[in-house]
Amino acid sequence: MHQWLATCDDIVTAPSPHAIGAILLTVAMFYGFVSGRARVEIISLLTISAIALGLYSYPLPGQVPTDGLKLAFEGFGHYALITICALMILGRGLVTTGALEPASRLLTRVWRFNHQIGLLVTLLLAMGMSMLVNDTPVLVLLLPVMAAIATNGGMPASKTLIPVNSAVLIGGMATTIGTSTNLLVVSIANDMGLPPMGVFHFTPIVLMAALVALPFIWLVMPRLLPDNSVAAGHQPRRFSATLRLSGTSVAHDMDMDRLIALLPLGVEIRGPVSGSRLQISATHEALEEAMRVLGATAAPAWLMERLKSGYGKTWEDLTVTELSIPKDSGLIGKGVTSANVAELYNIAILGVHDARRMWRDDRPANADEERDTVFGEGDILLATGAMPDLQKFAQSENLLILEGAKELPRTAKAPLALAIMAGAVVPASIGMVPIAISALAGAIVMFVTGCVRFDRIGRALSAKVIVLVAASIAIGRIILDSGAAEWLSGLIAIGLQYLPAAGVLAAVMLFVTVLTNFASNTTAAAVGTPIAFSLAQKLGIPVEPLVLAVLFGCNLCYATPVAYQTNMLIMSAGDYKFGDYTRTGLPLVALMIVTLSGLLVFRYGLY
Repeated sequence: MHQWLATCDDIVTAPSPHAIGAILLTVAMFYGFVSGRARVEIISLLTISAIALGLYSYPLPGQVPTDGLKLAFEGFGHYALITICALMILGRGLVTTGALEPASRLLTRVWRFNHQIGLLVTLLLAMGMSMLVNDTPVLVLLLPVMAAIATNGGMPASKTLIPVNSAVLIGGMATTIGTSTNLLVVSIANDMGLPPMGVFHFTPIVLMAALVALPFIWLVMPRLLPDNSVAAGHQPRRFSATLRLSGTSVAHDMDMDRLIALLPLGVEIRGPVSGSRLQISATHEALEEAMRVLGATAAPAWLMERLKSGYGKTWEDLTVTELSIPKDSGLIGKGVTSANVAELYNIAILGVHDARRMWRDDRPANADEERDTVFGEGDILLATGAMPDLQKFAQSENLLILEGAKELPRTAKAPLALAIMAGAVVPASIGMVPIAISALAGAIVMFVTGCVRFDRIGRALSAKVIVLVAASIAIGRIILDSGAAEWLSGLIAIGLQYLPAAGVLAAVMLFVTVLTNFASNTTAAAVGTPIAFSLAQKLGIPVEPLVLAVLFGCNLCYATPVAYQTNMLIMSAGDYKFGDYTRTGLPLVALMIVTLSGLLVFRYGLY
């Protein structure tokens, strides 16, 4: 038996009441995330409240009630959260100033030369950018570029978006600042006594694993994905819409059979005519034809008249475009009416493509009251208006224009934003200052120089990420302080004590990967890091490779659409199904676990 392996013959004692409570609370939190019955923010705040109330009423041994309150809420002032927020602002500055736009232009030129080379360059560029910029802004930049390339004769978006997303996730895994999860794992490990890790501390390990995974992502993944383009016979994107029938519409006196016969192919009626409204689901082209045939509009008639008359004066033609709703859009949770887009932006919403559910509304139809469909992450809006107003709408509500628009011009502050980002990353990467200090200084300079407007800070920060990280820090602390981590690691160690080091690392990585793909990667990090410390003590393995196994496992979120926000962001744009993620993600997860485990064994001499 190797020298690093210690025996685990001790009988695992029963967990303490506090440990049982911590485990049950963690399971409840995971279940809340998986079920999707409540928003992530609500679940996170409820978790923090449960910890605060529980420890205030029943303090940990040797503590007073106020110590429990401090533990529950310290995540909001934790340096890891401050660093994450600062990096969000830095990434937002690069996007809003157009500093990354030259990369997208390069991609367009390469794709015109050769599709295979274009995909390879895209994957490499995605990996490189996500090492220093958070994953989500990188994908936000690449998503409309890939959609435009597909429209202009490139590979179908359904064959490129999952590979690009996988490359972004691998690149984000390569540095401590690549994702908020990496920062969380490193900060928790530092709090528990692990020496600080530099920005590129484990980059060589990830880059070597990326070289192994790249041929699969580049050459195999596209073959495993469907061609969802219209040219291949795939049904184009469908939009749920409400047709407003004019007083002279022929639909008023028709029965359902005659109405179905009159409508063009591609239109599905969702219910009978209610008053002057008809609920339908249709492709963009079929929706326009249905409006013409029935003498109807997909937006209020008064709004369409105002748009037509207004643009007659400005010489701006009406444009119809598709806009995707990312996770930090201000439209999430609102509807067409409650968002008040007509008055604020002078545009009309014609239809909504729902990314997660089929059209449904259990409320009884009311001829005098329009149903207000609630927008969600990943939904796609079909909107019309003048292009300047559509661009203003997209910028104000943080939407992605998928069709009907060109790249926004690069601003004069783009070089400055790049310089600020470099000034924040380089000193931290060479160990001059902690990343928390350099990132916060860079965010402040972004505000001072105008690269990011202070009144738009809400567009840079994600409330969901903030409360989720704070709750994860609290969960990690209670798992450790209550003894739950020691008890769980004892159980795990019994099963792992006869495995070689590579097997132990692979098992830990797989355990965290399963949690990540079906719940929250930040919570998996908060739970897995303390367990890794306890396992290291019981098995005699160095702590650092086990912590890195947890960090890597938290980033192997390829197998389900709910594993990470970027997975959900591409779901509608690529018209993917759940099986598309598992078919391509599971082989990649297996490949990465085997490769990373072997590299960790080699790097730390555990053979």
